[in-house]
Amino acid sequence: MYFDSVQSALSMDGHGSFVWVAYLVTLLIVSAILLLPTLRRRRLLHRVATELARQESGHANREGPR
Repeated sequence: MYFDSVQSALSMDGHGSFVWVAYLVTLLIVSAILLLPTLRRRRLLHRVATELARQESGHANREGPR
C-alpha cells in the first residue's frame, strides 16, 4: 500500500486538504448535475397537473347543471 496509515493517507504529505476539498467539490457538482433535472421535472409535472385541474374545474363550472 502506498500510505503507511490512514492518517498518512488523509494528510497526503501536506496536500490532503487540497485533494479532499477537490473531491468534495467534484462530488457536490456531480450530485447537483444528477439531482437538479429530477427536481425540475417533478416541479414541472406538479405545475402541469395543477393547471390541468384548474382548467377542468373551470370547464365544469362553465357548463352548469344539466
